[in-house]
Amino acid sequence: MRFTPASLPALLLGLSSTFSAVAAFVPPASFKNANLVHVVSAEKNYIKETINVLIENIVKTPVDEYFLAIPSDKFSRIGSLEVKDRKDSAAGQFVTEAVEVDSSSATQYFRISLPKSLAAGAQQTLGITYYVLSAYRPLPATITQDEKQYLVYDFSAYCPSAYETTKQKTEVKFPSSDVPDFTQLAAALPQAQKQGSKLTYGPFDKAVPAGALLPVEVRFEFTKPVSHVERLERDIEVSHWGGNVAFEERYELYNRGANLSTLFNRVKWAQSQFYNPPTPAIKEMKFSLRPGSEDVYYTDVIGNVTTSRFRSSKREASLEIKPRYPVFGGWKFPFTVGWNSDAKNFVRQLSGGSYVLNVPFLEGPKQQEGVEYEQVRLQILLPEGAENVKYFTSIPAGSIAESTVSLHKTFLDTVGRTALIIEARNLVDDLRDREVIVSYDYSLLSSLRKPVVVFSSAIGLFVAAYLIGGVELKFSKN
Repeated sequence: MRFTPASLPALLLGLSSTFSAVAAFVPPASFKNANLVHVVSAEKNYIKETINVLIENIVKTPVDEYFLAIPSDKFSRIGSLEVKDRKDSAAGQFVTEAVEVDSSSATQYFRISLPKSLAAGAQQTLGITYYVLSAYRPLPATITQDEKQYLVYDFSAYCPSAYETTKQKTEVKFPSSDVPDFTQLAAALPQAQKQGSKLTYGPFDKAVPAGALLPVEVRFEFTKPVSHVERLERDIEVSHWGGNVAFEERYELYNRGANLSTLFNRVKWAQSQFYNPPTPAIKEMKFSLRPGSEDVYYTDVIGNVTTSRFRSSKREASLEIKPRYPVFGGWKFPFTVGWNSDAKNFVRQLSGGSYVLNVPFLEGPKQQEGVEYEQVRLQILLPEGAENVKYFTSIPAGSIAESTVSLHKTFLDTVGRTALIIEARNLVDDLRDREVIVSYDYSLLSSLRKPVVVFSSAIGLFVAAYLIGGVELKFSKN
């Protein structure tokens, strides 16, 4: 079966009816898209969208702002937006920011600041990449334990844009060639072409007005779990005296795939593992850690009662874990992993009391199907007395919700350890190993604070014990 125009609401059939509602904010019509290629990758359990567009300034004055249109229903789920000049890699990433508009508007916008103003009539090629989280819905919503899983994704065959587009096409990439259903367009428009695991809408050679949408729907097989981390709390504790950096990660993991239509059958599951068929359940996770990682631990909500294996060599370190039960669609699995590493792998002394810490912002399981993270809280605990804390991260700025520097008191602290806390949202495992670089000052006096406190406490304890020991507690006979 395929989706046909007859199966869609009549409002979606004609080009004249595909305009989005007028937003409270309308970007100035300073550009036109001379040529646009929109690539939608559904190969993992999140959507990756890439827009390669040749823009042209159509007004008489230089312009340095380009607006990216996003449907409101996806706006809050967009993450890791990055924009660059496809023909000038030295230009680096462009600055992007969300535009505050009426929440009731059908379209929201990101403002892209061009490094240089584009003169009248000039052209520039932009490469725009972003991810869409919680993008799919399973259809059917429930399946048996050994049944195939199919997912549905809704989008527009016309790439949403704030500007008129002269020529464009949309390509959709799937994890396999099993794509039983996809929307066919009206007869007046180019028909969708499927070749293997790729589906193409267009090319559309007629100019498409700003705001035009052409809703379509695709349904495809996805034989892997839809792993979604609702919240990840990642702590990194730096110890200069111990020469150690300790990592701990606490996960709230869900499988957003199709739910089971019947009760889970443990015997049937054990039998199927002899031939290891594809399954939409999470049955194991692999963590690729930095070389030199050690003292690895893994627990779930009731302790370390599951299977895990850690292997380490000079080139790599790997932790493999298996949940106590396969995590099917709709199921939740909270767990914790942690490990230690030598501080010399991450901390460098610049001069005097200045130091630089370089650690991955995100590590986590490295799965073939991918992992998406709705909320990430990174806490970096620096030595007590560290000050003048500054940081830089290669995570896209739009994904950073907030960052703060505060004090965190732990055992034997006096004033408390300096804590850098960074809150991020809508991240994916494609960003694994993106760095966060922290610079801070840590004086000799600050480094001696804890040993002095420990020594003074020990001396005070011995003196107190000696004085108490000399007190005569028994009653005199006289």
